Amino acid sequence: HSVRQDDGNEASHMHQGIFSAETVNTGRQPELDLAKAVMLFCLALIHCVIECTPEPALAHGIPYLFDTIIGGPFSAPMYMFAMGVGMAYTRRCAPSDFGKRGVQILIISYALNVGRILLPSIVGYWITGDAVQYIEPLPYRFFGNDILQFAGLAMLLLALLLRLRVPDGALLLLSLLCSLTGTALVGVDVGNPWGNILLGYLIGTEDAAGMVLSDFPLLNWLLFPVCGYLFGKRLRHVCDKNRFYAIVSGVGIAVTVIYFPIGLANGFGMFGEGQNCYYHLITPDALACLALSVGMLGVYHLLAWHLPDWIMSIAGDMSRNINVIYCVHWVLVCVIVRDVLFIARGTQVLSVGATLALGTAISIVSAVVAHFWTKYGKNCVLRGRT
Repeated sequence: HSVRQDDGNEASHMHQGIFSAETVNTGRQPELDLAKAVMLFCLALIHCVIECTPEPALAHGIPYLFDTIIGGPFSAPMYMFAMGVGMAYTRRCAPSDFGKRGVQILIISYALNVGRILLPSIVGYWITGDAVQYIEPLPYRFFGNDILQFAGLAMLLLALLLRLRVPDGALLLLSLLCSLTGTALVGVDVGNPWGNILLGYLIGTEDAAGMVLSDFPLLNWLLFPVCGYLFGKRLRHVCDKNRFYAIVSGVGIAVTVIYFPIGLANGFGMFGEGQNCYYHLITPDALACLALSVGMLGVYHLLAWHLPDWIMSIAGDMSRNINVIYCVHWVLVCVIVRDVLFIARGTQVLSVGATLALGTAISIVSAVVAHFWTKYGKNCVLRGRT
C-alpha cells in the first residue's frame, strides 16, 4: 500500500527488538491518519446532535452515544494526542517553528469565530430581532475558550519549554502537575464575566447563569499534547510496530475496559451531569483518555493494513487537511442550524434521523471543500499542514 510505505523499514530491524537506537520509523503514520479521519468525520455528527437535540434527550440513546461517548473520550483527547505526535514527526521542529504555528492557530481560531459565531449572530438578529438567541450569548461564544484556542496556547507553551530545553521527564511531570492543579481549581467563579472568560483559558471557570464557555482549559488538557509528543519521539524508534502496539495498546484497552464502565455506572468525572464534567477534565479521566487514545491507535494500526488503498488515501487527505475540515464543518453547522433552521422553523430541534443525516452531509461537504481548498489555496494560512 503506497500510503503505508513508512512501515517499510520495520522488517529489516525486527531482529533488534521493538526499538532501535536509530530513527527508523519516519514518514506519515497510517494509524494516525486513520484516527484523525474518523474523528473528523464524526465531528459534524457530534455537533449537530448537540445543537439539534433537547438537553434532556442527550442523556440517553443515540444522542448520548454521540454527545458523551464518541464526542467525549473518543474525540478531543485523540486530536490533542495526535497533535503532540505530529510535533515529534514534523520536519519543522525548532521551538520558533512551534511558536509561529501557535500564533497561526490562535489567529485561525478567532477568524473561525467570525465565520461561525459573529456573522451568523448578526444576520440572525437582523432577521428575527431575537436578542436572547443571538446577542446575549455572543460575547461568551466569541471570546470563550475552545479547542483551537487551547491548541494555539499549548503550542506556544511547548515552544517555550522546548526552547528552555526542559527534559522529557520534566515535561511529563509539569503537564501532570498542571492537570492536578486544573482539577483542584475546577468550577472557579471570580464573579466577573470577563474575568471568568479570560481565566477560563487556563482553568475551568463557571458562572451561575451557565453562560461562560471555558472548554478545554490549558491546565486540564496540556497532558495530551505533551504525552503525544513524548509518544511520538519513541514511535520514531519503533522497528516492530505490530509488537509495539500489541503491548502498549493492549494495556491501554485494558485500562479503558476497567475504568469506563465504572465511570458510566457511577456517573463519575466526565460521565457525570453537565458538559463541564468533560470539558473541565479531571486527572483520573485524563489518564483514562490517554489510555484509550493509545489503545485505539493499535486498533487503527491493525485496520490500516486491511482497509483498501482508496480508503486510506481519503484518510490521509483528511488528516492533512485537519484544520480546514474543522473550520468548514463548524461554519456549516452554525449557519445551517442556528440561522437557517431556527429562522425557518423557530427551533433548532430535529429528529435523530434527520440530525444524523445533516451531520453526515456536512462531514462529506467539509472534506470535499477542504480537499480543493488545500489543493488550490497555495500559501494559505489555513492549509491543513498548519
